[in-house]
Amino acid sequence: MAKQAGVITLNGKVGRLSFYKTKDGYLAREKGGVSKSRIMNDARFARTRENLKEFADNATSAKLFRDALRPVIAKIGDRRLNLRITQVMMKVLQSDLVNNRGERMVRAGDWNLLRNLELNLGSSLGSTLFLEIGYADSPASWGVSIPAFIPQDFVAVPKGATHLRITALGVGLDFTTSGRAVQSAISSLLPVIDPAAAISLSVDKALLSGTHRAFILSVEFVQMVNGSEYSINNGAHNAAKIVGLEQL
Repeated sequence: MAKQAGVITLNGKVGRLSFYKTKDGYLAREKGGVSKSRIMNDARFARTRENLKEFADNATSAKLFRDALRPVIAKIGDRRLNLRITQVMMKVLQSDLVNNRGERMVRAGDWNLLRNLELNLGSSLGSTLFLEIGYADSPASWGVSIPAFIPQDFVAVPKGATHLRITALGVGLDFTTSGRAVQSAISSLLPVIDPAAAISLSVDKALLSGTHRAFILSVEFVQMVNGSEYSINNGAHNAAKIVGLEQL
């Protein structure tokens, strides 16, 4: 540990040296830490290597899932969504009962742990749509049905919104090949001041390749001005939720 004796005082890093202030004055120390080579080869770091391998699988799997969800999450105003997806995917990985520690993988875990995940904590689906939503799940398709409703009575319409849109999204994932498939069924653009007819949306499962599937219901609010759509408060009021899961 070196102590600065001159009139020049530094804070921060310069090359491999870190300068910092303490009650004893300004001190300097050289960058330390364990080398990568030692971590990857020393038996004492076996647990660290196990964690690193599982973290890598989780990170790759979470990114694949986020990329597949892009049509929905690109319109969601939750800045912590990426972190929350990574965290819940780690729970899926840790639920792997087949592989030993260090070899556990997301694709071998309990996929159902993702069920009911809200994609926007600031605006949940349940606090946005006050409707009786029916879900239909068969080997061939997954879909939702919503009875006729009056938006201003059964939807939490944000200030400034003139229209809303409801989407049923299905994603298929193959964590081995990093393949993904996305299919969506979208309602028409519904004016918030007019009664809405019954809505039926269906996703064809045959178009969702892969071993893991997730089904999402979302609602998006927009403001229409001279025929152009504008988002409301950067998507802060849009809601989406994972409501169906399937593992082949």
